[in-house]
Order: sequence, then C-alpha cells, then structure tokens
Amino acid sequence: MKKVAVIFGGQSTEHDISIITALSAIIRPLRLRKQYEVIPVYISKTGTWYSEPELTDVLTFQTSRIDEILQKAKPIWLEMGNGLTLVKGGLKTTKTRIDIVFPAMHGTNGEDGALMGLLQMSGVTYVGCDLRSSVIAMDKALSKVVVQTAGIDVAKSIHISKREYQKKPNYFIDLAKALSLPLFVKPTHLGSSIGISRNSSYDELTNALEVALHYDDAALIEEAIPNLIELTVPVMGNDMPRAGLVEKPRTDPDEFFDFSTKYMNQGGKKIGTQKTSQGSQGYSELPANITKELYARAEKTALAVYTALGCMGTARVDLLVDSKTDTVYFNEINPLPGSLYAHNWRQAGVAPVQLVEELIELAIERHAAHQELDHSFSSNFLRQF
Repeated sequence: MKKVAVIFGGQSTEHDISIITALSAIIRPLRLRKQYEVIPVYISKTGTWYSEPELTDVLTFQTSRIDEILQKAKPIWLEMGNGLTLVKGGLKTTKTRIDIVFPAMHGTNGEDGALMGLLQMSGVTYVGCDLRSSVIAMDKALSKVVVQTAGIDVAKSIHISKREYQKKPNYFIDLAKALSLPLFVKPTHLGSSIGISRNSSYDELTNALEVALHYDDAALIEEAIPNLIELTVPVMGNDMPRAGLVEKPRTDPDEFFDFSTKYMNQGGKKIGTQKTSQGSQGYSELPANITKELYARAEKTALAVYTALGCMGTARVDLLVDSKTDTVYFNEINPLPGSLYAHNWRQAGVAPVQLVEELIELAIERHAAHQELDHSFSSNFLRQF
C-alpha cells in the first residue's frame, strides 16, 4: 500500500484554508479509496512539522485541543535523497518512507513554489504544478507578462515592490493616475482574496497599498474591467489538460469576491430575508449561464493560460469578461486550488475519490517523465585545476 503524505498548514495567511483543503478535499476521499496509507503532515504557524493521527480531525483545529496535541507531540524532520522519509524522535526513532506527497499548502512557502522545490530536490513524486510553474503562477505580475506574450488579454496594471514604494510612495500614486478608475490593489503573491481592495478614487490608494504591502513584498494596481462578468475554470492534466465546468460567481458588477464572501459568508448573499448560499459552494452559477460561444472561449482561454504557464496536474484559472465587447481577460491562476475546485469537478461528474486518484496518476506520470531526463553531465572541467 503506497504511503501518501498530505502536507498542510504552514506559515501563511492561508493557513486555515489549507487545513480545510487537506481534511475535506484530500484526506477524506483518499481514505475512502482504501488504496493508500494516508499520513497527515501538519506545519504549525511557527514552522514546526508534526505528524499525528489526531491531525486529520477538523475538531482538533476548531478547539484548544490542537495546542494540547502539539505540546505533547514530537516534531518530525525530513531525510532527503532519492525519496523522502519522515523521521520522528523519542525513546525510539521511527522512519516512514513516503511514496507520494499531496500538497495542500496554499500561499506563502507552499504553492508559491517553495514546497515544490523541496519535494523536487528530494526526488519524491508529488501532486500538482512543479516548481517553475508554481513560481510563475503565484506571481500575479509575472503570470500576466507570460500570458500576454502568448496573446491573451490582461487588464492594464502597475507593479510595485514594497522597497520601491517605501522610498517614493507619491511617485507610484501619481503613476496610477494614468489608469482609469475604479482600481484594484492586490498583493502580488497571495491567494484567497486576502489584502485585495477596490478603490473608487486615487485618494484611497495609499491606504490600500499599505494593507496589501502589509501581507506581501509587492502589489499590483490594476484597472477594473467594465461591464464585468467573472468566470473561473478548473483545469486538470499534464500534456493534454481538460477543463471542468465554467463557473460564474454570484456577485454584483460593483462588488468583488473578497475573503469574507468566499469563506466566512460561505458565498451567500441575502435577497430580502432569504440567503441564496448553499454552503461554501453556493456562491456561483455552475455551469455558468452564458452564451455557448463565450463558454467555449472561456474554456479555450483557460487551457491556453494553463499551457502557457507550464502548469501540470491541477490549477484553477480566473477570467474577467467585458460583456459589451466580449473580450476575455486573464485575471489570475491558482496552482493549488482548494475545496471549491473539488466541488466543481464533482458537479462535472468526477467524484472526489476519482479526482484525488486522477491527480495522483498525473503526478506519477510527470515524475516518470522527469526521471527520464539526464540530470548529470560528464566533462573534464575539474581536471584543469
């Protein structure tokens, strides 16, 4: 029976979202498959690694029980070299050789490529995008440059580093006045809509940038797309990716899909005294109620973005549409999507158990292809010294 380590938590603003993704969208269906030994690997907010059976229960994280468990638990460390081994000390040191890693770490030090680099160096098979595509995908500025080079439309924007902004804040505010209102300010490397704001005047930008740069070392100021239709498309695959259902969030054109709407309010919106949400997946039309032509273009654009960025395994592509011109814009891509991704595929006829199994098969396929490459080169270079 293959041992699958699910890594989640981490030192990230998306720590709590990562826990839900791991427990509900990965560990639960993997266990239902009864073909894998599932090993939870939790990284605390202080950066310490743990692996305990109780870390698969959501109640552990909803109460002070998590603190009690971590106080008693022995941290684990990693042995790397032609694979990955989890080591736990104590009266007797135990070692667990891992066959496959299923990352569930959103945001910083996870899907931004940091974890993928560690896994790639260890030589272990892991699910999802690789180091290079994760780095590009999680950088909103860089990913826009890449897809624009591939002929895909993006909104006008300005990229600002925290260091540059601290030196000359007024310069960037003046620079932003060349963009049309309203403007979005976004942390460049974060997901889950954390730190994003919609600004209807240039006077609001200073506060918006301070918030965004509190969470990240860079930010984007970006023009809003007029006559807006938001669409999101899950994609799965390696060399021949396929799209799930095109999804349309239930938001007003003058609103944006922030963290509270997505998670805390469960996507719900009140109409009179009735709430339209059906849990966290009730925030959208699924499939999107749009024309067949636009639906097809959204699928085509999402697949083109996925390919241009070199993604493999899994990702979710967010698109913006000007409904008057029917122009489809790339907004951003999530290289490690969470439970909403699984919900979309379930509605498309792919059960959660089938989904995690397909993602593991894609990981094995990519790892095998990577192993076929020659990673060494013989030369006489050292003999000349």
